[in-house]
Amino acid sequence: MRIHDRLKKFSWIASTYYAEGLPFSLVQQVSVQFFTFAGASLQTIGLLSLLGLPWNVKWFWSPFIDLFGNKKSWLVSMELLLGAVAILLIWPAQTLDLDLAFKIFALMAFLSATHDMSVDGYYIQTLPVDAQAAYSGLRVAAYRVAMLVGNGGLVVLAGWVSWTACFLTAAGMLWLLAGFHRWMLPRPVARAPGASRRTATVQAFRSYFGQKHVLWALAFILLFRAGDALMFAMVTPFLNHLGYGLVARGLLTGALGTVTGIGGALLGGLIIARWGLRRALLPLATVQSFAIPAYAWLAWVTPDLPWVGLVVAFEQAAAGLGTAVLMVFLMQRCQKRFEATHFAIGSALMSVASTVAGSFSGFLAAKVGFTAFFLLAFIAALPSLILAYFLPRDLFPEHRHRV
Repeated sequence: MRIHDRLKKFSWIASTYYAEGLPFSLVQQVSVQFFTFAGASLQTIGLLSLLGLPWNVKWFWSPFIDLFGNKKSWLVSMELLLGAVAILLIWPAQTLDLDLAFKIFALMAFLSATHDMSVDGYYIQTLPVDAQAAYSGLRVAAYRVAMLVGNGGLVVLAGWVSWTACFLTAAGMLWLLAGFHRWMLPRPVARAPGASRRTATVQAFRSYFGQKHVLWALAFILLFRAGDALMFAMVTPFLNHLGYGLVARGLLTGALGTVTGIGGALLGGLIIARWGLRRALLPLATVQSFAIPAYAWLAWVTPDLPWVGLVVAFEQAAAGLGTAVLMVFLMQRCQKRFEATHFAIGSALMSVASTVAGSFSGFLAAKVGFTAFFLLAFIAALPSLILAYFLPRDLFPEHRHRV
């Protein structure tokens, strides 16, 4: 019975975070592939980064999830709606109506951000704190697999069959997940009274922004991925510029890139565990930043496919190292009693860089060309290296424990 319970817990944790990652991939990755396929301008493709806004500001409507219904009902409902919205994408997929497609993707982004809060809230509400930490790796792995399926499998399917098949498959997966979760998820525990939740939320925000050296921490969180965010927004149209179609792009960035990114994140986690974040921060941040000019080299030389694959793999692995750094840095900003809220605040701030930098990336790339653009993305990464060097030592727990 105990083994059965563990398998059941494993299955619903993996499936809920897969369900969280799939619509995110559709909005943030598959949309770019679709607009690139449809011949959208670089400026338009860059503006797709604005689809990330719901994740930046989702806390404005998060109280509704606490006050009405329960987390299980919310996440199942969102999955049903997300499947329906994926079906709606078939219309612009057949007509290449980009204005309509953007509006539908924007609706999907809002629903997906709401679904994220439902899943995270359910996870925190259902599992004790020690179990939450124990299953954190499973959460990340399931989320990454969903991105592999989205930007890899679904994009390849669109190239081999059609965009209609792509969006039908996505809708089917989301509806199957909704049915599975309606049946499998344990009943959520009773909710705390609304007033105490509101008080706890206020306390969580005050404690987060009242931490020592908070301005240093906020600057680092906002700037650390600025160069990567600028670059990533243009990778798909750049590969299209080099002559790689949907199938090739799905295999390069979706499959190869995601796998090497996971590998980089795992390696980064091992290095941080061995060295501590303060010691590992600058070397790993340097690798992340200095991988960006590899794309400038691609734009300048335009080599054959093996070199393109090598650069994509190297840059994604380097970005994975950076992801490990930022995730640990965000977790170290979390205080007891408010771990979930503090991490959500940090992750929302982190995503601001992707939204802001990505939104004007297309205008910049169209103005200066891809070679100069990727070099400018590298320059945008340099402030985070300077910050990494000058961050106060007592921002890091390993230093505080020695004092």
